[in-house]
Amino acid sequence: MARVAFIAGFVCALASACGGDDATEAPSGDPGPGPADAQKPPEGDPPRAQVSVGHDREMRGAWVATVNNSTWPSKPGLTPAASQAELVGIFDALASAHMNAVFLHVRPHADAFYPSTLEPWSKYLTGTQGVDPGWDPLAFAVTEAHKRRLELHAWINPYRGLVEALAADAVQYGGQPWMNPASKAVQQHIYDVLKDILTRYDVDGVHLDDFFYPYPISGETFDDSASYTAYTNGGGTLSLGDWRRDNVNTLIHGISDLVAKTKPEARFGVSPFGIYRPGTPPGITGLDAYADIYCDAPHWMKEGWVDYLAPQLYWPTTKTAQAYEKLLDWWATLPENGQSIFIGHDATSIGLATWPLSEYDTQMQLLRGQRSNGVRGSIFWSATPVVADKDGLRTMLATEYYGLPAATPPLKVAPTDVLAVPTIAGSTTAMPPSGTRFVAVYKDGAIVDLLPAASPTPLSLTKGTYAISAIDRFGRESAGVVVDVP
Repeated sequence: MARVAFIAGFVCALASACGGDDATEAPSGDPGPGPADAQKPPEGDPPRAQVSVGHDREMRGAWVATVNNSTWPSKPGLTPAASQAELVGIFDALASAHMNAVFLHVRPHADAFYPSTLEPWSKYLTGTQGVDPGWDPLAFAVTEAHKRRLELHAWINPYRGLVEALAADAVQYGGQPWMNPASKAVQQHIYDVLKDILTRYDVDGVHLDDFFYPYPISGETFDDSASYTAYTNGGGTLSLGDWRRDNVNTLIHGISDLVAKTKPEARFGVSPFGIYRPGTPPGITGLDAYADIYCDAPHWMKEGWVDYLAPQLYWPTTKTAQAYEKLLDWWATLPENGQSIFIGHDATSIGLATWPLSEYDTQMQLLRGQRSNGVRGSIFWSATPVVADKDGLRTMLATEYYGLPAATPPLKVAPTDVLAVPTIAGSTTAMPPSGTRFVAVYKDGAIVDLLPAASPTPLSLTKGTYAISAIDRFGRESAGVVVDVP
């Protein structure tokens, strides 16, 4: 992994077609890390040669769950300092393994891990829903993640309602309210929540998990009959199942449009249940996500509504009825037009008889074999065993697969124009163009560092020849500016 497409001979002057003067404007509301004239070389510093650079991009993510305090914070009622220290420890452990993304649970139960006028503070912070913890966990998380070259994706549950009281436009199911997917008010509320997050926080994406209509509970009925009757009385002709799927599809399409209009450089994706339908592919058995929770993930891919899917393939390769390799191969048929599949792994099972460390090694090898089909990385459920290096999982990932840093894959909507290069002062400082997320450092045909973009970005270069590039918030990468250190 992370070998460079370091094409010798592709060298040009700073102001030539390699992008010296093609600075792209930062997205609306994003001041970017550099001044408007960041492309001008410092006075007395001659133009530098450029070279084409690149490396194998992949998602190296982990879910940080807040519901029931399962990953973080470890318990409600921690002081801000203690809670912050725990989160920094998680980020440090992931960054030390060259992982590059965190999916932080910011809305576990129609509540918030940030100050919101739309929903109450989560009880998993203080122990009591609605009580201000005295700090902004999401703002802190974004800042600390980016310091460690980790993307921060805001993960929400769309329909799981408030635990304490029945909310408006909700259906009581499984002992808790469930927001009714048929409700236009519910749909609009979710859009409002996501727009609030996207406009107020420098998140790298928004993410939904697999809780759409609830998973079936024996002896219980999801009673949305009043909504369905109103639909049919109004002339609707869809069957109950098709109507429910259409309700979910409407939400996904709406979120896709919202992200595109509000923050197009943010990645939007979903982690569906790992089995689409029993018999797909042949021989697979299990819950029918299409018919039981009304999740039609392939449709979202086909329509271009999501940048990626992260199917939860939480079974070992040795389990025939839910064969990991068969499912992987099927999901790999879905990406098109720059979309990605990121495989969801069950890290919580490590150490069980059917989940030795070698099982994760096998899964990583298999998914790497599907790279050409758009399988571009992993997300681990959850961060806890990875952070703890249980049975050597983090060590194995760091040494066998994540030995060199890597940026995540470009978004499917990334602009196609050439990205401007950073300006280099001497061999100590890079001034990246506006909208840069990371500054990449290459040496001897390999990426050796990925630095959080700042204005200026300090460089620590020893003797040798380097190429310094910019990677923007869409994932585009500029040409590399050649720097010789005697």
